[in-house]
Amino acid sequence: MEFLEIPIFDDDFFKMSFRFTINLIFLTLIIRWLYYTSTRRKDYLFTFYMISFIVFFLCFTLKKFELDIGMALGLFAIFGIIRYRTDAINIKEMTYLFVVIGVSVMNSLANKKMSYSEIILANVVIVVSIAIIEKIWHLKHQVSKEIIYENIDNIKPENYNLLKQDLEDRTGLEINNITIGNVDFLRDTAVLTIFYFNRK
Repeated sequence: MEFLEIPIFDDDFFKMSFRFTINLIFLTLIIRWLYYTSTRRKDYLFTFYMISFIVFFLCFTLKKFELDIGMALGLFAIFGIIRYRTDAINIKEMTYLFVVIGVSVMNSLANKKMSYSEIILANVVIVVSIAIIEKIWHLKHQVSKEIIYENIDNIKPENYNLLKQDLEDRTGLEINNITIGNVDFLRDTAVLTIFYFNRK
């Protein structure tokens, strides 16, 4: 049965629904349970979920059509514009973004050559790997912050310890490293980048 030369329903609906359910379960484990509990950042939850949903449905839909070279280049151009017009994100968020995209692509493009047990195993391996790194190894996440510093005498190499102590007293952070950027001698200020471990 068709409407305007488009089928109203076909068997791929059940296939898409089942795969999306699998995808949603493992994405929730990755995004809500692993990522959010380790970073407590809500600003990326919406981004990770929506990008993964769009990628899943885009891949599932497009695999039913033969794309010509123009359409493929157009899609790459769209994603390129989105990438270059957004702010840079931390390497950890970039890694999670790559994970959710990869999981969505894998779950949507699987065909008859790959069984559901293999798909689920691949998802489980990814989730378990992230869980081991985040929950068991407890790897600390180093964060950087750029600040403007006015006590310019302390930026001298011989005064590094004084600079570090002054910044720790002011910020209340345990600083691991400090890099010096632009120095403005007219205003007696310097742009510093401090590195510290994110507190859980």
